[in-house]
Amino acid sequence: MGARILIPPSPKAGDVIDVRILIQHPMETGFRHELSGAAVPKNVIRSLKLEFNTEVLLEAELGTGTAANPFLQFQTKVFESGWFVLSWEDDVGVKGIERALCSIRNA
Repeated sequence: MGARILIPPSPKAGDVIDVRILIQHPMETGFRHELSGAAVPKNVIRSLKLEFNTEVLLEAELGTGTAANPFLQFQTKVFESGWFVLSWEDDVGVKGIERALCSIRNA
């Protein structure tokens, strides 16, 4: 399962930027059944963390109310170039990590 971190290409120091996160994940609630009648096991993203240069910006616990392929968006102010690092783990223990470089331009 993959993910994307979408940020503006080259903000200036002190800019407030939109950070968008998209994670490809089925987010199975455990309430759905196959045609055979067998229950589809619950499997949602249990924990999610976003860091910028090792500073935690966002930590979340997602649940069965979260849609498949979760999309999150928030704003943050950037003062220096660095890496956004997104990590997550789901109910079956599958872990993921994605990185995006934020390069500050000189004004």
